Amino acid sequence: MGSFIGVDTHKDSLSCSAVDEVGKEVESVHAVNDGRGFCKIERFAQRVEATRIGIECSGSFGLALAQHLLAAGFDVREVPGQLVKRDRRSLSKGKSDALDALLIARVVAREDSLPPPPLKGLTHDLKALVDHRETLLNEATRHRNRAHAILTQIRPGYSRAVPALTSGRQLDAAQYLVEGDSGVRATVLRDALKRVAELDSTAHALEKQIDALVKASGTSLTQIVGVAAITAGRILGELRDVGRLSGQAAFGAMTGTAPVPASSGKTDRWRLNRGGNRQLNRAMHTIALTQSHHDPRARAYLEQKRAAGKTDREAMRCLKRHLARVVYRRLAADRALIPLT
Repeated sequence: MGSFIGVDTHKDSLSCSAVDEVGKEVESVHAVNDGRGFCKIERFAQRVEATRIGIECSGSFGLALAQHLLAAGFDVREVPGQLVKRDRRSLSKGKSDALDALLIARVVAREDSLPPPPLKGLTHDLKALVDHRETLLNEATRHRNRAHAILTQIRPGYSRAVPALTSGRQLDAAQYLVEGDSGVRATVLRDALKRVAELDSTAHALEKQIDALVKASGTSLTQIVGVAAITAGRILGELRDVGRLSGQAAFGAMTGTAPVPASSGKTDRWRLNRGGNRQLNRAMHTIALTQSHHDPRARAYLEQKRAAGKTDREAMRCLKRHLARVVYRRLAADRALIPLT
């Protein structure tokens, strides 16, 4: 009988522990998170005859290691952090990388249905592009706010001529308001407006790249009302492969749309789920919000829930949970035709 290996990953280091079928540690090793360290862990896995290798953070710090071990022919799995935290709470030994690796290995030994690690490819590119676009838009918003603050100081009442700074025409109008002004604040304003224009232009170019990748993926998500290319890209980039999940319930938990029971005595109720992947939850909220304004079926669904005694917020949560099922079924059907990895 071979051993089971757990790997705790960090930016610069890798801690690795091997256990037998009952969870007793056989051997451990520490390596640098680079090519040399990957080879060291590969030799370690061969020496202890690893049956299965589990990696925490296999989509980030452990991604390159996971790809290396998969190429070497090992059975590599992703270990959710929640499973490790649950085991750590039952111990009183504090926290260390070596202990985390041991706990990960024990999870690998007892859990047969751990998902495979996310693979490199189209969905990784989508996540990088969507995240970068989000960063640029946030930075542009900060510069817009700075520009509005300065305009309030040096051009009171400017909002009658320039109510917003969201288009090239409005940015040019704001520039015109301080034309010929060589003051410090006017100079800072011009710099802020220039940065907004540059960031918006780059974000727009990223949107075209995201749209092209979403089309290349073959996904049918964009056929759902409220799912534009950006939202589809976010879902695909965060989830990577729906095959990693056991079913609709797991997807509901991952998106934070599955309600949490909060019943007591004769009171039967459910409360908001604040867990799961918040980016996926945000995507579900965007779809629900769009449908609530533009899809008659969604509006009828919300009215039905309100008539049953639910508040507006509770009705919206019900819609998000329903849409999570719709999205999951689309992803599952797409995977059967075109693997989205």
